[in-house]
Amino acid sequence: METEGLQPGDDSGRLYFCRRAKRMVVKVGSAILAGAAGLNDEVIGNLAEDIAFLHDSGLEVILVSSGAVAAGKRKMGIVDGREVTMREKQALAAIGQSRLMHDYDEAFGRRGKTIAQVLLTHSDLADRRRYLNVRNTLLTLLEFGTIPVLNENDTVSTEELKFSDNDKLGALVANLIEADMFVCLTDVDALYDRNPIADPGAIAIRTVPEVTEAIEAMAGNSKSVLGTGGMRSKILAAKMVSAGGGSAFIGPGRCKGILRRLFAGEELGTFFLPRTEKMQSRKRWIAYVLKPQGALYLDRGACLALTEKGRSLLPSGIVAVEGHFDQGDSVRCLDAQGKEVAVGLVNFCSTDLEKIKGQHTDSIAEILGYKESDEVVHRDNLVLL
Repeated sequence: METEGLQPGDDSGRLYFCRRAKRMVVKVGSAILAGAAGLNDEVIGNLAEDIAFLHDSGLEVILVSSGAVAAGKRKMGIVDGREVTMREKQALAAIGQSRLMHDYDEAFGRRGKTIAQVLLTHSDLADRRRYLNVRNTLLTLLEFGTIPVLNENDTVSTEELKFSDNDKLGALVANLIEADMFVCLTDVDALYDRNPIADPGAIAIRTVPEVTEAIEAMAGNSKSVLGTGGMRSKILAAKMVSAGGGSAFIGPGRCKGILRRLFAGEELGTFFLPRTEKMQSRKRWIAYVLKPQGALYLDRGACLALTEKGRSLLPSGIVAVEGHFDQGDSVRCLDAQGKEVAVGLVNFCSTDLEKIKGQHTDSIAEILGYKESDEVVHRDNLVLL
């Protein structure tokens, strides 16, 4: 099917991609699961019913779920809505995770489904071998006919280990297992062209052919009441999945039968079409999984060499080095205005790059006393943004 030329509001691609989907990731956030006194049992029951229906229809489904902290609060009787410290949050996640899984196990068990718990930190995906091991485990669980339930391991996660939010975790998992579709259920019914609260004439964007800067700018028009992600993180998650060749959907998670209605072709929520050219798996890992440890500022010639000529980054095009990083780390490549041009794996540490920036490749060995590579970032390890 040709997706080129579809406009926001054109729903002609939605049913096609739903019908061809064989594997999907459903992400549900705390904004949907959390009630006044902890977890919302009705929402969990509705979600299990929908997913079980899709599973019975032959789809492989992975559920990425928040809610452990909310479950922990309910179990400990914390219902006053007060802010909790990071240490308390980690403890509540440990208390609530078993409650969350118990509720899911009961809800899915009543529908004849077996679930499997998987807890992840960012480092589980940042290491390439562990990344592939997680993939193999998830695919095996799907082969067993289970419904894996994933969550970030909040009990041990620190800032360095966190995904930032479960929207990103869901998108990364969708790319990891090469899912056909990523569904993000939230408390906002769709993406709007303007703020619907301030402007009653705001129009819901039903279909997004491509996540452009204009689409990203609209993310500020739809406000989520709860949760850590917000609409912008959901748009960026959809963009990640689209780059991996999958479609994405953002819709109202409290709407009963939302998944069945989506697959029946109803016009609700916002649907994101996949990109025509699928990014390679390893480049998706570089672009979206790894956390950049520094930045390289490039001159105009180097920017053009990367973006228009498909070349590697050489030291002569580097104007400035920012941050402290080691060989093999991920770094951002920026133009003179600080706009991100690319991201990639660097062949030199920051200390050595400071010495050879702006220099010709013939000078590397003389300056450093060694030369393992001419390229600072080889084009095979470079992703244009």
